[in-house]
Amino acid sequence: MAIFNFFGSILGYLLWFLYTILRNYGVAIILFTIILKILLFPTSIKQQKSMASQAKLSEKQQELQKKYGNNKQKYNEELAKLYEKEGVNPGAGCLTTLLPFPIMLGIYYSVILPLSNTLHISSDAIAKATDYISKLPGMVSGSTNMYSELEIMRNFDYLKGNLTMFSAADMEKMEFFSKGFKFLGLDLLATPQNSNFFSFLWLIPLLSLVSSFAYQFYMTKTSGNGTQGQSGCMKVMMYVFPLISVYWAYTMPAAVGFYWVISSLTSFAQSIITNKYFSLNQMTAMTEARRALTLELSEENVRPLPAAAQKEIADRIASSAQANQQKEAKQKQLPQKKSGKKPGGPSKNTADYLGNKK
Repeated sequence: MAIFNFFGSILGYLLWFLYTILRNYGVAIILFTIILKILLFPTSIKQQKSMASQAKLSEKQQELQKKYGNNKQKYNEELAKLYEKEGVNPGAGCLTTLLPFPIMLGIYYSVILPLSNTLHISSDAIAKATDYISKLPGMVSGSTNMYSELEIMRNFDYLKGNLTMFSAADMEKMEFFSKGFKFLGLDLLATPQNSNFFSFLWLIPLLSLVSSFAYQFYMTKTSGNGTQGQSGCMKVMMYVFPLISVYWAYTMPAAVGFYWVISSLTSFAQSIITNKYFSLNQMTAMTEARRALTLELSEENVRPLPAAAQKEIADRIASSAQANQQKEAKQKQLPQKKSGKKPGGPSKNTADYLGNKK
């Protein structure tokens, strides 16, 4: 988890920069997600190419399955040969599809540790503050609680008179940051699991389920393979990850679930754009065109043999053809020599035999 915490610290710089401009954490998350989608757009194109390659090989894969259905080891060997021959990496699509998860975990650590990863305040001051609030009734149960920094931000107006361990500059940043976590009436620092019904934070897990499942369903329908031809990675994405996103959106601070909803919606919009301009048929046609161009360039780079070598090969071919013709001619004459018969009557030995018989 230290890796994701470090990743969250890096993302926290971008979130803080956007927050200082927009002064609302929800709007900052929306713009943050859009920026990430633009930066990761090349990986989306790579994923589309991988899906096009998988669609192109689906028929051949089904033929291998019919042929070696009873021999799983032989089927896997032949399938690996097919992937190698066609230059397809079956795991490439999964890698790009799983990429949003470390980003989401980075967002998670930047949200639950706002003092460390977003405001980048001294760890010594944070340790003293968390130790102080652990002794207050109604606060976190201990200084090691991972939501201690969130509690400080949520109750900043109540605690700020006693947070003497922070510098004046840190206090100014914390107060400025604590004012921007309300988005459309929702408290993004609160957790849906610990909130009442009328807080409407349950909308975030619900929207997370709908948006995530709709995005995965759309990707399944536009992949060209249907549910039968999907890889194991795509099946997991279709059914399991939407449920995981709901659980996380329900148990984590609302800002994390809100990011997941915005990420699914922007991914949906991005997929519509890529399917319009980089559809599977277009990517397959581009792949075939590149392959044909590669073969053509390879043929152009082949150097012709010297004239002497060409003449030697031609002479050998001519001599071989002449030898074959002579051999065929001898085989045609061979039966006439063996028979020794003269046309028009019996042989001499037959005539003598008949005379002696008489």
